Amino acid sequence: MSAVSAAKAEPIDWAGKHYLVVDDFIGVRQLLRESLRSLGARNIDQAASGSEAIGLLARVRYDVVLCDFNLGDGKNGQQVLEEARMRSLLLPSGVWMMVSAEKSVESVMGAAEHQPDAYLVKPITEGVLLTRLNRAWHRKQVFRPIDQACADKDYLRAARLCDEQIEASRVHEVELLRMKARLMEKCGEPEKAREVYERVLAQREYQWARAGLAKIRLANGDFEAARQMFQGVIAENRYYIDAYDQLALAYQGMGMLDEACSILERAARLSPNSVPRQCNLGQVCLKLGNVGMAEKAFRKCIAVGAYSVRRTPDAYLGLARVCGLKNDPKEAQALLQTARRDFGEQYPDIDLRAKITEGLVYHESGDYRRARKAGDELEALLGAREDRPDTETCLEMATLLFAVGVKESPSELLCYVIRNNHDNALLLDEVQAIFDKARLSDEGGDLIRSSKKEAADLMNQGVLLWKTGKLKEAVAWMREARARLPNNQRILFNAAQVLVSHMREQGHDEALALEAHEVLSHVDRLQPGQQRFAQLMEQLAVLAPQPESSRAPPDATTA
Repeated sequence: MSAVSAAKAEPIDWAGKHYLVVDDFIGVRQLLRESLRSLGARNIDQAASGSEAIGLLARVRYDVVLCDFNLGDGKNGQQVLEEARMRSLLLPSGVWMMVSAEKSVESVMGAAEHQPDAYLVKPITEGVLLTRLNRAWHRKQVFRPIDQACADKDYLRAARLCDEQIEASRVHEVELLRMKARLMEKCGEPEKAREVYERVLAQREYQWARAGLAKIRLANGDFEAARQMFQGVIAENRYYIDAYDQLALAYQGMGMLDEACSILERAARLSPNSVPRQCNLGQVCLKLGNVGMAEKAFRKCIAVGAYSVRRTPDAYLGLARVCGLKNDPKEAQALLQTARRDFGEQYPDIDLRAKITEGLVYHESGDYRRARKAGDELEALLGAREDRPDTETCLEMATLLFAVGVKESPSELLCYVIRNNHDNALLLDEVQAIFDKARLSDEGGDLIRSSKKEAADLMNQGVLLWKTGKLKEAVAWMREARARLPNNQRILFNAAQVLVSHMREQGHDEALALEAHEVLSHVDRLQPGQQRFAQLMEQLAVLAPQPESSRAPPDATTA
């Protein structure tokens, strides 16, 4: 009998567990505390608010959390659970029970998106509490041996422990494989995650496994295959909300904004309290010119995100743009001031982004003098920087500068974007549309072609040196290419590949290995979860020498 099966057969020692009860009413907290004490519980902490609960979760590893959905002012229970999941404040074997008097689909769906182990509707009897606790506890103990590895963020070791647990008992194989796939994704190993998902699907058609495969296709840019798979998941289970969000991303990747908007609308009707979903809906509507729906989505995003860990400045900047289109620059300025104040420490480029939005608001509301002044200030900010902002910010800045009559700076920005994304056809079309709007179609087309050629020639010369065996020269060339085009993902991947090939030929070199890791870390920050990233990281790991005492048996993480 496995350790997990043996544990299931024995009575649970509730006295030795650590509990957290979260409710804004002291009477309810006391009732839940007494119910737990009747089970023998001794170590019970209490929190009267969401922020107090997060503080306790950050300090203590709880075995069981009973959290009310409505917590008064501040974070609600869904947001506490969301933050606990994102910050890994609850171990895999920990039990989270959402408690609420709410029975609405909106509340239940919102909580369910973050996967509590149970949803209890008040009033709760001791018998119901014990039954649900027992059921959830037994189910989660399969993950107990994996807890420490996850707490240490050693996800590869946690994945190996999943395999060991499966070998010990096949009863919980599917749950363990689901965790293993997620761990592989966290490790940047999508290919190994794919193998796990396919292993699960060979046994039974689980929609979470199908969605997992679709996400890998999406990350690799295979938007059509991802679209078909996510549509299949939704057809089987119309309440699988994450599949709607991912399907919308696939449509956006294909340039099909109307379809993306329609899917996000459906998802928002089913579960409206997701900050990223409402923000994405607002941005898509803004691009489509649907100002009314964009405003509704951005306002909802700001309202539900006030206390969420997922709160970003994007909804504030988006709503400011809406206000510009509605000729309300006063509210737009108030939103931009809030964005600068609230996000200044977290987002280094917030002043730049707010200034771009301010200029666009003035231009869209007809105040061309102030729009031009904002454009001049942006040019000065750009000239003082050694680097360039992210792609989306560059596109917005170019749009504004063209609109206020500047020509050279926005053209240079757009060429920079093309050189760093020369194989992204959808982005090339977006850049051409900006040139078209500025009445520079032919000139823009020429600049796009020359920028694409410059990037391709730069990369191809390095690849040619590599393939003809001139590895030292290839390494030097790719360093120069990276310096000139620091965010071109194909150049970054090829640069790492050249470094790996050099070490295969000449032997491991600590400095080159460190350089390859830095290159790959940068490309993973630009677009996480790419298959080539995982492959190159694996090749680097094979090349690294291991001391005799630390050599381990072959990696057991392959499904």
